Amino acid sequence: MFDIQNYYSFLLAILVFQLIPGPGTIAILNATARNGVAAGMGAVLGTLLGDLAFMVAAVAGLAAVMQANPLLFQGLQWFGAAYLCWMGIQLLRARLSDAPATPEPHKTARVYFRQGFAVSLTNPKVILFFVAFFPLFLRPDSPPLTLAAMMAHVTLISLLYQAGLVLVGNAVARKLQALPFARKLATRLAGVALVGFGLKLAASNR
Repeated sequence: MFDIQNYYSFLLAILVFQLIPGPGTIAILNATARNGVAAGMGAVLGTLLGDLAFMVAAVAGLAAVMQANPLLFQGLQWFGAAYLCWMGIQLLRARLSDAPATPEPHKTARVYFRQGFAVSLTNPKVILFFVAFFPLFLRPDSPPLTLAAMMAHVTLISLLYQAGLVLVGNAVARKLQALPFARKLATRLAGVALVGFGLKLAASNR
């Protein structure tokens, strides 16, 4: 279908990739917990735009350029690690009282859109994933439209999954508002997760 080889395996592989928690997932859940569905969807759109940029770059051959210039690739890795650690530290340092939760300072969806976009772009290994992933489902004589169809599939499935994540995350966040300890624990865990992702990226860059 759509000239994609092993079409249903292709769909399953995308779903499995989405189910693996990553920095984008943390950014989306954090935005949703802080400012609701609109903020979460802003983060979703930012993450999707970053992934789309990497897919287009992969198709255009940017991956080959990055592999030929290891210092550029290494620089992006270190920047990504530092940014994720910074976001995590901000969550770990945030002052949270045991009093019932008060409304978070309002931030527009645009703010979380920028954060989601930045988180996505600071994970340069995504481009290598797409470079390795797409050829598995292509034939040597596949037309250019096949690659476009594959990118559209990844984007649509990602949108549906992440939008569902926002709705579920918002429902959970509302319940946590009445449980200050659980809210504090969730914030700290999100901070630890972001720092962990940053350190993991930094370790792989050594």
